[in-house]
Amino acid sequence: MDTSRTSHPGRVGTVERSESEVIASFATWASGTGPLYRRLADGIRKAVEGGALLPGQRLPAERQLAGVLRISRTTVVAAYEALRDVGLIESRRGSGTRITAHARARRTHTDGRVPGGMGASIYQHLIDGPEDLISLARSSEGAVPELVTAFRDLAGSDLAAAFDEPGYHPGGLPELREAIAAHLTGTGLPTTADQVLVTTGAHQALVLVAELYLRPGGTALAESPSWPCCLDVFRARGTGIVTVPIDEEGPDAVALAAALAARRPDLIYLMPTFHNPTGVLTSAARRRRIGELAARHEVPILEDNAYTGSLHLGESPRPLAAYAPRGAEVLSAGSLAKVVWAGLRTGWVRGPVEIIERLARRKALADLGSPVIDQMLAARLLPELPRIQAARVPVREQRLHHIEKLLRTRLPSWRWRRPDGGGGLWIELPGVDATEFSHVALRHGVEVVPGSMTDLTGAHDRFMRLAFTFGEDVLDSLVDRLARAWAEIGRRAPAATDRERVIV
Repeated sequence: MDTSRTSHPGRVGTVERSESEVIASFATWASGTGPLYRRLADGIRKAVEGGALLPGQRLPAERQLAGVLRISRTTVVAAYEALRDVGLIESRRGSGTRITAHARARRTHTDGRVPGGMGASIYQHLIDGPEDLISLARSSEGAVPELVTAFRDLAGSDLAAAFDEPGYHPGGLPELREAIAAHLTGTGLPTTADQVLVTTGAHQALVLVAELYLRPGGTALAESPSWPCCLDVFRARGTGIVTVPIDEEGPDAVALAAALAARRPDLIYLMPTFHNPTGVLTSAARRRRIGELAARHEVPILEDNAYTGSLHLGESPRPLAAYAPRGAEVLSAGSLAKVVWAGLRTGWVRGPVEIIERLARRKALADLGSPVIDQMLAARLLPELPRIQAARVPVREQRLHHIEKLLRTRLPSWRWRRPDGGGGLWIELPGVDATEFSHVALRHGVEVVPGSMTDLTGAHDRFMRLAFTFGEDVLDSLVDRLARAWAEIGRRAPAATDRERVIV
């Protein structure tokens, strides 16, 4: 990311953003209605009004933007002209096209967009609401039937005792902490209740851990690729990110050792169990080696196990923390979202007692504790989790088989490795930048997550994540839309762009 400060006559000073970040700020433009040039103009306008694009920010040149978005230059010219007519942008010879100095974000509650980060567009569609769009950025599954049963049982029980007490449990409802501890012990990681903090989803666990360990100017180490919304949490702390590649056994141990020796990071963040987006299951040997390296260099690890139990039916390794030697500092985050229901915002982080106590203080400052009724439901579901996971595996297997068959028929040039688990395929597009394809796919009603959002080095620009957690009728429509988008992009010449990439 270019963080150089710029100064232009008649403009406020601003921090320049890279081309990819600028385009990401209005990445959902094509999902609107009306002529393409108007959609593009509206997308840029909303990015300015929401504060994602600041006064003085340079916009891509017309020909360059047209190439990336796979639209005609005439469309971009018309969009820029519409924005110039309302005084939102200006063009000067030698300076390019920029947001005008007087353009300001609107502060009303109706105009804002999700701020910052490569994963902002993923969250934006959650806020925008339903539309004729198939989003591959999030889970689409409804709740398991066991949740309904647990809810009815809870409603029919004697809740007076729960309602008689104040309801503040910053560390988590005691019975849920006990249930999580028992569940983790059953996975091969002996755990006591005081080693567990209940969080509002695994995402909050990431935020709290980042607040504890990361400081501006520090470094976090993660796999490449990784999930953009998670990396955004670390960047929000002003932390740089160093990455190591991932192979079929997990994070490359040789690259990890070299990275730790070159510059000891403040935190290692890994997804060892059904990594997102690749679906890789880190082997037991690799987990042990990672634990040894972290202990030797005295670097804490956060293992994100939010996808545990998805798809895989065979024997899985124990959590990474179970392989770490004495003295290693490993925190393990988990959640019920991917297995039970995304709407049950119940997660946890497990770690040394003194670290959990420090995280609990930050949790108290954030929200005074997660909702008690949700925690009571979760406590009833935890003992059933292995059975719930096993019941979901055949459904996921059938959906995976169905979409693979569709892809081989309609899009035979696409390549992928069958995932060990999780809910998505990591697709390699032959000869096409996935970011450019994502803009075309959006015009056909599909939101994809391109590899450039998961890895800023450029190594995965031709990859994209394709979720398959939908019903077969939606999968049929999904592949049909993708095939039409692929046919359209094939009719256009590859974009002649040369974008500089800098790891941040």
